[in-house]
Amino acid sequence: MRLTAHTDYALRILLHAAVDPDRLFSIAQVADAHAISRNHAMKVVNLLGNAGLLETVRGRGGGFRLGRPAIAITLGEVVRLTEPNLQPADCDNCLLRGACGLTALLRKAMGAFLAELDAYTLADAANGTRLPLPLPAVG
Repeated sequence: MRLTAHTDYALRILLHAAVDPDRLFSIAQVADAHAISRNHAMKVVNLLGNAGLLETVRGRGGGFRLGRPAIAITLGEVVRLTEPNLQPADCDNCLLRGACGLTALLRKAMGAFLAELDAYTLADAANGTRLPLPLPAVG
């Protein structure tokens, strides 16, 4: 399974916040560091903020930081939040729908994939992660 760019960006942004959890990051800093458009980064930060994974601070000198401890955020939670479709095949539009032995196997495989991601936290992923370059402080 290939994750969407949206999920990739969400994981990168969360990793940034997890590496230095007390620091306030700006969307521009993280977008520039990862070569993500600021518009995409803003959408991702908004989604993660609404879900409580990030805390956002408005206004001059604002930015974002983790909304919960990294150890309390599973990678499976992030993937479920950001992936629009966790169905590995288009079973709904298949001629064999309802009479196919593959559907249950694919559902089981997706369950195993998500269960594996649920076994790891953002803290696990952040362990050993280093920010790509020195980023100036917000403000």
